[in-house]
Amino acid sequence: MNRNGQVIIVMFMIGLVVAILALALAPAVKQATDTARGNSTNNSLGLDCSNDSISNFNKAACVATDITLPYFIGFLLLLAGAIVIGKIMFQGE
Repeated sequence: MNRNGQVIIVMFMIGLVVAILALALAPAVKQATDTARGNSTNNSLGLDCSNDSISNFNKAACVATDITLPYFIGFLLLLAGAIVIGKIMFQGE
């Protein structure tokens, strides 16, 4: 196997590691998001997103917190795909 073939295999492995990392971190990010969106307790300070009478600023913070998980996981999966596809497309260089 030549050097280019070995580099492609290594990039596949790195891309797979990033994808697995994204899926492994998903439950932790989800738990942190749920804690931030929940009610305040003795141990944590929450945004109380289920309350309809919160201010518009808190509603915007709730929406921004709610979209954290899809953006985080999507970014890591996109990065993994970019690593793999980028190496395949530019393997001649």
